[in-house]
Amino acid sequence: MDPVPTIIWIVSFVVVTVTVTGLSRRVGWSAPVVLVVVGAIASFVPGVPQVALEPEVVLYGLLPPLLFAAAIQTSIVDVRARRDGILLLSVGLVAFTVLVVGVATWLVVPAITLAAAFAFGAVVAPTDTVAVTAIAGRVHLPRRLVTVLEGESLLNDATALVALNASIAAIVSVINPWTIAGDFVLAVVVGIGFGFGVGWVLAQIRKRLRSPVLDTSLGLVTPYLAFIPSQLLHGSGILSVVVAGLYLGYRSPTIQTAEARIAETINWRTIQFLLENAVFLFIGLELSSILSEAFRSGITVTQTILISLVVVVALFLARFAWMVGTTALYRHGPRRLRERGWNWPTGIAVSFAGIRGVVTLAAVFLLPAETPHREFLQFLAFVVVVVTLLEGLALPWIIRRLRLPPPDFAQEASEMQRLLAEAQTAGLEHLESQVTGNEDGRVLERLRINAVFLSDALENPSSDQDEDAPLEYRRLRRSMIGAERRAVLEARAEGRFQEPAVRSVLAFLDAEETALKSSGPGGKKPLM
Repeated sequence: MDPVPTIIWIVSFVVVTVTVTGLSRRVGWSAPVVLVVVGAIASFVPGVPQVALEPEVVLYGLLPPLLFAAAIQTSIVDVRARRDGILLLSVGLVAFTVLVVGVATWLVVPAITLAAAFAFGAVVAPTDTVAVTAIAGRVHLPRRLVTVLEGESLLNDATALVALNASIAAIVSVINPWTIAGDFVLAVVVGIGFGFGVGWVLAQIRKRLRSPVLDTSLGLVTPYLAFIPSQLLHGSGILSVVVAGLYLGYRSPTIQTAEARIAETINWRTIQFLLENAVFLFIGLELSSILSEAFRSGITVTQTILISLVVVVALFLARFAWMVGTTALYRHGPRRLRERGWNWPTGIAVSFAGIRGVVTLAAVFLLPAETPHREFLQFLAFVVVVVTLLEGLALPWIIRRLRLPPPDFAQEASEMQRLLAEAQTAGLEHLESQVTGNEDGRVLERLRINAVFLSDALENPSSDQDEDAPLEYRRLRRSMIGAERRAVLEARAEGRFQEPAVRSVLAFLDAEETALKSSGPGGKKPLM
């Protein structure tokens, strides 16, 4: 295979992805939907190569970094606070969806077995992390709702893939419910345990790395270190990646340098942007090949339209019915749940946020060759992804109609200021404990007056004696920043501030510490 055309197509692919996404954002359109449409149109253009997403490439190549990028940006504090709602959706709703969609598919698709129908139900059950995050960014949803949706989409993949594996086993052989239950327990236990183990080991290593380049390099392979061994041990590799990402994201302020945290944030945001948008373009580019295979199944166009409608309606009704039951449980159930404040508008909003994406497209290609109407089920999965993406376009209108309160940005800004004031107080107290009496009085005065911004004492030294002042300022200010960061982490551990305020203050401190390090003699320090 000539590598030059391949490289040209890869570069063209990236350019198209960036261009379409950028233009979509400028005009306020949904980038995932536009990318699918552009890819679908391109799939019928002569000369455009046929695209086939191999399931192994998606599961082992794309999903681990995508899930890890989302996990390290997700607050484990918020996930823990909303764990009941997340578990109800990521486990209970997935199982309910597999049952409802599986039965509906079995009833309307000719000559399909019940095991194959349940396998398809498992394929379309999990929501997509990428799409949910994209919509959450466009719509100012309440923070609590965003946490539940992101937590659901991060964790429900593991439940769905376990159900899929059980259904596939039923297609090719005979299994019993105890086997299914045992596989599920094994996948969860190994997945969570291995994820924590990988996270802890890497935290100990990264704590000893002072080079941002080395730290970033290790971070880039972390998703695969968590995913591949867990899969080989019959655990849930997806769950391992998510757990490792949540753990390392939570520990990052104590195990990484400020430069490493900033570099990691930028790198993973770039990787996430390219991969998540590329996946939707890939989905569109598969349309022509999926259609050609589906037409060979012998199912007529009229039957196809009817079956697609039944499956989509069953998928929506399953989520809606589950959310009605969940909301009723929160409203009238045990006192601990009633105190959560989950109301009917919240339940309705969650029911309309069931967007499918890359996991569904990857999982449907895992169906074995023995699956009845395998190619037609692949087409149905494509229909589900596109319809749910279009459903997501209505979410802003639904949110407005439900009059859900947007995030209180004024309160978050106030919390950030109060937390920053606490951190500055801790920094000043630490400064006083470090004073020996031999320091430059001008430096100490500047530090006391301005505990955050870089003093103008760092600029324009006027004498040899003044040349030591910037060095002394940086040394003492960096020491203060360490105390301020510890104060912020203590406040987070005590639960006195919301996570957006905590992350904003930590990012603020990281930026200043990085500026202090790069403003020394000779400019920036070498990265290695």
